[in-house]
Amino acid sequence: MRRLLIFLCCLFLGLATQPLKAQFRDLNQNGQTWDNNSNNQNSENSTYTPTTPQFSLRSYFRGLGHKDTIAINHLFFGSILLPGTAQIYNKDYWKLPVLYAGLGGLVYGGYHYNQNYQQSGNQDDLMARNAFIAGAALLYWGSLLDGVISYEGAEYPSPARAALYSALLPGLGQAYNGDYWKIPIFYSGFVIAGYAWSYNGKLYTRYRKLYNQATTEGGGYNGYESVENLKHYRNSFRRYRDYSILSTVLIYVLQIIDANVFAMMHDFDVTDDLSVQVAPSVIDPITISNPNEYASVQAITPYNSNLGVQVRLTF
Repeated sequence: MRRLLIFLCCLFLGLATQPLKAQFRDLNQNGQTWDNNSNNQNSENSTYTPTTPQFSLRSYFRGLGHKDTIAINHLFFGSILLPGTAQIYNKDYWKLPVLYAGLGGLVYGGYHYNQNYQQSGNQDDLMARNAFIAGAALLYWGSLLDGVISYEGAEYPSPARAALYSALLPGLGQAYNGDYWKIPIFYSGFVIAGYAWSYNGKLYTRYRKLYNQATTEGGGYNGYESVENLKHYRNSFRRYRDYSILSTVLIYVLQIIDANVFAMMHDFDVTDDLSVQVAPSVIDPITISNPNEYASVQAITPYNSNLGVQVRLTF
């Protein structure tokens, strides 16, 4: 609770100081504050950098009416809540009937077979229900991916687009950046974490059932492990399972961050011309000549040669 209070206080102070930070950021070289109605904007020695507009429902719906532009990340999150809005913004109107008819039919099919399964308990109805639900989820995911792919933007590579690609399909952001060699690394991590997740989950379920049998009167437990050992194994494999889930999530988040950062640093110069060389060196004596103040002295040598370090920067 104490940590939560400290966090809320820090958050409040950060929000409270935003106007002050913005004011200092907008100061020009003469110490004057930018004013939209003042003549300072016309000063030749002053520059003004416009800030990125914040998301608002008004600007979002203006963008859907093609009266304004929508950032790709705003369009993506808006499409999560309102499927099909990305297709409207991208002017792919013919995709809307396919999307809505497909989602409606698949959702209705899942509902229908779920009702049949609840009444009859037939496994075929259960499989059909799951297939319709999976189809609806796949079509919904495809609409989000299509909205990101069809978005027209001048920036390439776009950090936001790369991050969204990796969020929708792990490794796709790396392929967008041209870092194909990273894809097997991330998928190997997913495979290892997924296997650990499955293995520890099965053992946790097993020892949980055995523990419940051993601690329930008439449970029918006839194993050789004690109750304390069963409890220890149950808790241990549950903890390992949770670690495996956390590892899977971390790998997923890491590949999104990797796609975003390396798209942002795409134009960063990392050629061989950038180098730093550090080597030992001999510092020669400094000779100071000042004929104005030292008319009879041609040179003054304050110290002798010494050993030092030489740093050479090439760019």
